[in-house]
Amino acid sequence: MMKLLIIGHKGQLGFELVKQAPKAGFEYEAVDLPEIDITNQAQVNVLIETSKPSLLINAAAYTAVDKAETEPELAFKVNRDGAENIAQACAKADIPMIHISTDYVFDGQNTRPYREDDPVCPLGIYGKSKEEGERAVRAALKNHIIIRTAWLYGVHGHNFVKTMLKLGQERDVLRVVADQHGCPTSAADLAEAILSVGMQSLLVENLGWGTYHYCGQGITSWHEFTEKILEFAKPHIEIKTRKVEAITTAEYPTPAKRPMFSALDCSKIGKYFAVISKLWHTSLKNTVETILK
Repeated sequence: MMKLLIIGHKGQLGFELVKQAPKAGFEYEAVDLPEIDITNQAQVNVLIETSKPSLLINAAAYTAVDKAETEPELAFKVNRDGAENIAQACAKADIPMIHISTDYVFDGQNTRPYREDDPVCPLGIYGKSKEEGERAVRAALKNHIIIRTAWLYGVHGHNFVKTMLKLGQERDVLRVVADQHGCPTSAADLAEAILSVGMQSLLVENLGWGTYHYCGQGITSWHEFTEKILEFAKPHIEIKTRKVEAITTAEYPTPAKRPMFSALDCSKIGKYFAVISKLWHTSLKNTVETILK
């Protein structure tokens, strides 16, 4: 049986990876803070030497986009240096690695979904730290797969869907940005995709190391996303919100600049690994129902 080492199992993606790993054919070990601090190279080395996995998935990250603007050192320490520490330890132990990255490596000026080879140009500290993390992984480890994803939500942890479900029960009107567009991604779908890619990368020779995109299928705005969340919640809970008001990014200033358009083209992961994205609203409906059950 293939052994998987999951770093960052307490996050929304890590939670799903742990849940799905056995049915994907893996035995697994899962670690997170405080057992492992990925910014400490010695700790990472010891973990990988003792765990001896067939494959490592790094789902650990600093993801507080706005907070990163005032905590740049910590963001870079985790997202760049931590990723590099893991990649170097994997190189030393000859273990392949899957590393998770983000749509925020792009500046959002595109008019078509971003492909893997489009130039990166992050707008904020979070995006910059993740982009430098990607570069560090590529430099340290030949047998790597980087999967960029977007607008992640799930049944576990903090995310936009849970926030809107809470606010939908409290407020008559929600004001939500309507001029930023992207692809909502279910953590359960992403975990399934990662585990499929991981297993294939171990079983098939020279399958294609490198960078891939995976997100929900279809493009939407935060405003439409919110409307769908509330629509799917209504049969299950009392929704107080009568109106979701569309506002502009300018009307909702945040410390970090966000890409206005960050849809990802996922055709490459389909071509190499036969992984096909699910429609974002189908997965959203399932997630909302699971949360509310």
